[in-house]
Amino acid sequence: METPRHPESSGWNRPPAAHPREKADTEAGAAAAALHPDAFSPRPKEDLNFINAPSSNSSMTTKELQEYWKNEKCHCKPVKLLFEISSTRIAKKYSSKYVMYKIIVIQTGSFDSNKAILERRYSDFEVLHKNLLKNFSEEIEDIIFPKKYLTGNFTEEMISERKLAFKEYLSLLYSIKCVRRSREFIDFLTRAELKEAYGCLRAGQYVKALDIFIQVVPLQEKLTRHCPSLVVPSLCAMLVCHRDLERPAEAFEVGEKVLQLPMHSSHKYYVPFLEAMIHLAYMLGKDFVSLQEKLEESQLQKAPARGITLKELAVREYLH
Repeated sequence: METPRHPESSGWNRPPAAHPREKADTEAGAAAAALHPDAFSPRPKEDLNFINAPSSNSSMTTKELQEYWKNEKCHCKPVKLLFEISSTRIAKKYSSKYVMYKIIVIQTGSFDSNKAILERRYSDFEVLHKNLLKNFSEEIEDIIFPKKYLTGNFTEEMISERKLAFKEYLSLLYSIKCVRRSREFIDFLTRAELKEAYGCLRAGQYVKALDIFIQVVPLQEKLTRHCPSLVVPSLCAMLVCHRDLERPAEAFEVGEKVLQLPMHSSHKYYVPFLEAMIHLAYMLGKDFVSLQEKLEESQLQKAPARGITLKELAVREYLH
């Protein structure tokens, strides 16, 4: 493996010295960014979105301008997550006991009303690390995983030490783009809850399933901004739960969120989802013509397969 080039090595190109004024401006900006990391983001001169942004003389209404800048802010600012290990508890199962670590995941830069709260034990972290080593051994080679000890795992000192270690561990993993976007990392933070939610759906416990989905889907959305269609199955499962609870308006509202996602017509959920939405729109007296047109267009592009329903797709998720 190639060693990183040190500033003093011959292979490292030293950047040209900055002008004193430029250096002072840079240092001032860095100091301000350190205090408020999300408040400053360098904007290239060629940023056409900035050039074409509405001026103070724009004919847009105040509400439209607010919505515009809200969308721009969401588009330009990457989502950053903060991990905290807030507390622990000792759990018992059969003749064994173990420590459960409560993880809180918060989006930085603004008030996060949908902070995620989940629990994981040492063995869950251990499985995550082993899985990541299979595909990202070089990327995480410098990240130290907390050691396992034969004794003393339940002392207050050891638990406190591991709380800090796991907090740093998750933060370091998240700082590596390929790792935070990996299935292994996303599954670690969401799979247990999603598996439970889908299990409730299969059992017909729709209210309980929805309660879990409402907690985990916001986190899933934050983790999958690089590929928003990954959250389609979860939203469709929520639609199914609402529909089977005879809440067509709530089901349609969830479906509208799916319509805003970039889902290709080849996606396995595409046709069953549109069929479900057309039925809901008809029930609610809403416009279903555009949905019907999308469905027909999709069916023209490929031969129609055996009619599988949205619920049949949903119950197959997280079976193993």
